[in-house]
Amino acid sequence: MNGKTISILIVIIVILGGWYLLKGTPAKAPTTNTEQTPVATETAATTSVASPGVTVAYTDQGFSPNSITVSLGTTVTFVNQSSGGMWVASAKHPDHTVYSGTSLSQHCPDTTNSTFDACTASAPGGSYSFTFNKEGTWKYHDHVNASQFGTVIVTAASTPTPI
Repeated sequence: MNGKTISILIVIIVILGGWYLLKGTPAKAPTTNTEQTPVATETAATTSVASPGVTVAYTDQGFSPNSITVSLGTTVTFVNQSSGGMWVASAKHPDHTVYSGTSLSQHCPDTTNSTFDACTASAPGGSYSFTFNKEGTWKYHDHVNASQFGTVIVTAASTPTPI
């Protein structure tokens, strides 16, 4: 082979290699996960009785436990044990409207702890706590990785039975 042929082959290899490296994967638009659709609507709660808190771990595999049942007034703490950020937010992605009826841009920052939206990502080792004061089935997701989601089922607070 002569020098000209070798030069042409090198140029072709460089062009094909550059095309392969730079072609990338097209970005996907966010989609709504149908499993985040609320199962029940809120029920007005006139009183709430606080019960002990519950902890949900977030790992690289997702939320654990994935579904919990708590009484009205229970505080749930989501602890980030993953290798990345965690942003717990009410369904549905990306607007977070189900629990509060307000959109992400309307309720962040959540200064009243009433919207079930961390409004920002927690670093590994961080946590987010929310007190559930509405009865119903509340789907949630990690806004950083919307394929990870879970459910909090909030039941009426139990009251002591008279003897």
